[in-house]
Amino acid sequence: MFDRRHLLRLAVATPIAGIGQARAEDWQAKYPEIHFAVVPSENEAGVSTRWAPFVDYLSQELRVKVTIRTANDYAALIEGQRAGNIQIGYYGPASFARALLVGVRTEAFAQNVSRISGRGYYSVFYVLASSPYKTIEDLKGKNLGLVDPNSTSGYQVPLFTLDQMGIDPEKFFGKTVITGSHENAVTALVGGTVDVAANAWNSETQSYLQRMLTKGMLKRLDGSAMTQADFRIILKSPQIINGPYTYLADLPAEMKADIRAAFFAAPTKATAAFDRISDGENLPFGTVDNAAYDDIVKLIKFVDALRKKRA
Repeated sequence: MFDRRHLLRLAVATPIAGIGQARAEDWQAKYPEIHFAVVPSENEAGVSTRWAPFVDYLSQELRVKVTIRTANDYAALIEGQRAGNIQIGYYGPASFARALLVGVRTEAFAQNVSRISGRGYYSVFYVLASSPYKTIEDLKGKNLGLVDPNSTSGYQVPLFTLDQMGIDPEKFFGKTVITGSHENAVTALVGGTVDVAANAWNSETQSYLQRMLTKGMLKRLDGSAMTQADFRIILKSPQIINGPYTYLADLPAEMKADIRAAFFAAPTKATAAFDRISDGENLPFGTVDNAAYDDIVKLIKFVDALRKKRA
C-alpha cells in the first residue's frame, strides 16, 4: 500500500429502496429525461455499444428517458455535473475526487466489483515485449504516455509512483505525451509515439488492453493480430479503489432511491445488459459513499502540490 496515502478503502453500506409508482411519477414530471455520462475509457462507438442495453434497462425501470453521454474528457463530466446537466455520472476515482475538490455536489452510491480484483484495480506501466526495457530506470530519455490529468491509473498514480522512486518525469523522460484515453495510450505505445504507457489493469483477462485485443484493434507491422504476449508490464501499483457511479446531491430523495434500486436490481433483472458493461467480468454492484474516496482526495492534493512545486 502507499503507506499513509494508501488508496484502497472499503465502502460503507447504503440502504437500497424499491421503486414506487406514485413516487416515480412525482419526480418524473420534473425530470422527464435523465442524462447519464461515463468517463472516456474507449472510443465513442465502443462506449455506446457497451452501455446502450443498460441505459435502455434504466429507462424502462425509471419510466423516463435515460440518455447516455460520452464525455470528451474527465473534465467534461465534472463540469456537466457542476452545471446540473448530468444527473448520473460514472467517474474514475481521481476525477470523482477532483469533482469533490472543485465543489460539485455529487454523491457516490455504487461501484463495480470485479470477479478477480474485487473493489479495486491497478495502475500499470506497459512497454512492448520486443523492447529492451525491463524497469522504469531503463527508460531514461524515452517517451512516456499518460492518459489524462484527471485519470487515476493513467496519470495521478503514475506520477505519485514516479515521485516515490525519486523520478521527475520532466527531467527523466525525453517527452511526456497526454493521450486523452486509455485506448489512445495503448495505441501510442504500439505506434511508437511513446516507449512506455500508463494504463488501468485488473487482470490478464480484464483490462483496456485486453478489450482492444479482443476487438482486433492492435496489429503487428506484418498485419497480424497482437496478443498479450506482445506487451510487458514493468511496474504495477498497489490496488486502487474502483471509481463510483454518482448522482447529483440535490436530486429528489425518491428519485435517488429509485436510481439506486434500478442499479442494484440490474444483475438479476437485466443480466445481459449488466454483463455487457464489463464483458461478464463483474459481480453485482457494491455500495459506496463519498467518504470511501478520502484517500484519493489526499492523493490528488499531493500530486497538485507536486506539479506546482515543479512548475
